[in-house]
Amino acid sequence: MTELVLINITGEDKPGLTAAVTQLLGEFDVDILDVGQAVIHNFLTLGILTTVPDDAALLFKEILFRAHELGVSVKFSPVDEISYDSWVQLQGRSRFILTVLARKIRAVHMAAVSRVIAASSLNIDNITRLSGRVPLVSDSPRTKACVEFSLRGEPDDDFRRNLMTIASEMEIDIAVQEDGIFRRNRRLVAFDMDSTLIDTEVIDELAHRAGVGAEVEQITERAMNGELDFQASLRLRVSLLAGMKETELDKVAATLPMMEGAEHLFKTLNMLGYKTAILSGGFTFFGEVLQKNLGIDYVFANELEIIDGVLTGRVREPIVDSARKAELLTELAARENISMQQTIAVGDGANDLAMLAAAGLGIAYHAKAVVKESAEHAISTLGLDSILYLMGIHDREG
Repeated sequence: MTELVLINITGEDKPGLTAAVTQLLGEFDVDILDVGQAVIHNFLTLGILTTVPDDAALLFKEILFRAHELGVSVKFSPVDEISYDSWVQLQGRSRFILTVLARKIRAVHMAAVSRVIAASSLNIDNITRLSGRVPLVSDSPRTKACVEFSLRGEPDDDFRRNLMTIASEMEIDIAVQEDGIFRRNRRLVAFDMDSTLIDTEVIDELAHRAGVGAEVEQITERAMNGELDFQASLRLRVSLLAGMKETELDKVAATLPMMEGAEHLFKTLNMLGYKTAILSGGFTFFGEVLQKNLGIDYVFANELEIIDGVLTGRVREPIVDSARKAELLTELAARENISMQQTIAVGDGANDLAMLAAAGLGIAYHAKAVVKESAEHAISTLGLDSILYLMGIHDREG
């Protein structure tokens, strides 16, 4: 029977500590079956599961002596073969990534999430902070924090529902994804524009300049909540803009309010080589402005008919609606020769639901209630760049 021992080393982290311990193990020709190391605020925890050599007593003595020299503590725990075999069999269980996002992550958040995980009989393999180090005192209201749990097991029917209850009650965001090959291999990110990339609805801004703001806003709200057919509502709203001068579009474009985190998000995505797209029920005029400013690869939106510098009140066919957005996402994936599982879609309105469902990762961002309830993932507390956390990207990488 093969004898095993788990070696746990704890103490102040020092350069060369892991090298010193593993060198000793190498001199005794042992096999390393598992290893894990974490450092929190310069305090190290190192665990090594090894086979036990014939001269184990001498090895343990050497490790204890070396640990004393390094100023760390060491503990040896025997592991029986039955326990090891049970651990090996867990490899076939499903794996998930649970991401917690908030302005600040508090102990009550971690406790609540951990209780739900335990109640569903899931194992926590690892917990990692993806957000940058947080100062004790900060004047910024736009702090962000993210912790990622690596889970193993089969979640029960109540798992996601209980997590969503916690997220709602505590005003945090929680996302759960299967930890598969595509999770960190996404290649295309598609965005709605109005109220997603920019913190406004452009057609409402135009309507105010045309003196029909209240009427158009009411139609927009009903359309985004899924109460009105999008194509019919768009034609109706655009008809109210008839006679507006094209120069008014330039004025609105010059003052578009960017959504929090948008610039940082696109800087990171462009640096890492992702393809990006705007798939919008808004207007190409404004999408092309954002394309230039943010370095976006593709823009598909609706085109306002303009004759002699004046809006006619008509929109050119075909109209980019919910179904067309999903079709465009599929077409772009094929053009880039990537799987749909490698796509991400982000939107806020009812006309984004088909696109969110088609994507490998669909995210309802600061979305209407009907969208948030239907989408698999939702972000409501942080800026647009928090999407990077769901992609497994650390702050230090962006």
